[in-house]
Amino acid sequence: MTSVAVVGAGSWGTTLAALLSKKGHDVCLWAFEPEVDDQIKEGRENVSYLPGIELPQNLRSTTDLAGALDGVEIVVSVSPAQVVGTVMAEAAAHIDDDALVVSASKGIEITTLRRMDEVISEVLDPAQMDGFTVLSGPSFALEVAREIPTALVAASRNEDAALTVQGLFQTDYFRVYTGSDVIGVELGGALKNVIALGAGVAAGLQCGHNTLAALVTRGLAEMRRLGVAMGARASTFSGLAGMGDLFLTCTGTLSRNRASRYRLKKICICMSPQMPSPQIPFANR
Repeated sequence: MTSVAVVGAGSWGTTLAALLSKKGHDVCLWAFEPEVDDQIKEGRENVSYLPGIELPQNLRSTTDLAGALDGVEIVVSVSPAQVVGTVMAEAAAHIDDDALVVSASKGIEITTLRRMDEVISEVLDPAQMDGFTVLSGPSFALEVAREIPTALVAASRNEDAALTVQGLFQTDYFRVYTGSDVIGVELGGALKNVIALGAGVAAGLQCGHNTLAALVTRGLAEMRRLGVAMGARASTFSGLAGMGDLFLTCTGTLSRNRASRYRLKKICICMSPQMPSPQIPFANR
């Protein structure tokens, strides 16, 4: 049994915490919102972010970040990308130097354009970053919570850390592959959102499958070129963290980015030319 703190009680954080609890690990889920903590403790359900999913009895939750992190062996960061820096800065003093830190948040920090690896490394000590691992890939939280077969990638510059994360999370329905391209895996999980915005607009315009196929294919090529320029390996974008996540986000009916841009398209066609264009912040997850 491994002691784990999952930092962030959104749909994905709750799903990962439940998965680990079902495997028998000692898991504490940190929630920023007291009402979410109350929902989990009182009803064994995260009504706000993962409604309809019964959570394991052995899953603990808290709003006390220091308490959640006290003495744990593994810390899983799953806060929204735009607050990861703030949350992990507060968490840093409570994370043991020999704890393994895993990032499962997807996105780019808007104000700095930094990846989560860069954001977290700025607030943690080098010793705390030694086994830093990214967990990413095509994964709708609700499907994982329902134990629908899913495959992801655990990427780390430390091979032993990647194998540890693989063993920690892997089940008969949750397959984890390992890799070392942290930059590529992080960028795949973030850049696909931009293409998904276009996919949603294309759907709103009723452009058809031909357009979507072209958009996804050429979008992947742009993701790959940018990724290589930023230090990633081209092959990473042909795998789960690249093509896999892009395909899911652009075509899946549970995709928030695709659905929100479909709604945006419906709104925009009703706007007059004199009205300002909508401002779209960089999407996360």
